[in-house]
Amino acid sequence: AATTHPYYHSSYALAYVKGRGKGLDGVRNLDDVLALAPEQRGKLRFGVFTASPLTDWLLQNDLMNQVDWYQIQSGDAEQYPGEIIERDLASGKIDLAFVWGPIAGYFARTTRSAPIVAVPLQSRPGMKLDFDIAMGVRHADKAFRQRIDNLISTNQGKINAILEEYGVPLLDQQGQQLHTSQRSDKP
Repeated sequence: AATTHPYYHSSYALAYVKGRGKGLDGVRNLDDVLALAPEQRGKLRFGVFTASPLTDWLLQNDLMNQVDWYQIQSGDAEQYPGEIIERDLASGKIDLAFVWGPIAGYFARTTRSAPIVAVPLQSRPGMKLDFDIAMGVRHADKAFRQRIDNLISTNQGKINAILEEYGVPLLDQQGQQLHTSQRSDKP
């Protein structure tokens, strides 16, 4: 497939429950997690999807034995990507979730059982965490692709407003957050 121009740029996020007393309030990046006292960090349970780009970071920092794994797509209608936040993070089964940012942002915004904070993560050398999202069209459909690209360009502000309403962390091409009005990114 040929891709259209990206219509948004987002990243993986870390999510936690604000005020739970696990030392996570104020955590804004991966280095903040590592800066926690070893005894505090050693008690944390991490929720991570299989095939996550954060797996290497967890392995490098000797945190793999603290991970609860989640399947990306199980085929079970009762299991869905947001359950890691909506159910398990909110209930305290896990303390910190590493999730694709649009999922984290949406459930941080909509889950009412706990005050969830979703923090977009920045890529680092050897660990790509932010990605452009575009649509795919058949290579031969050049006119259709151009039409979609024009619609994206013309409506980018409206697209961003809808994504922000749903809590999607929006980043610029350098990985810096575009919008800060979201509840989900404020501790």
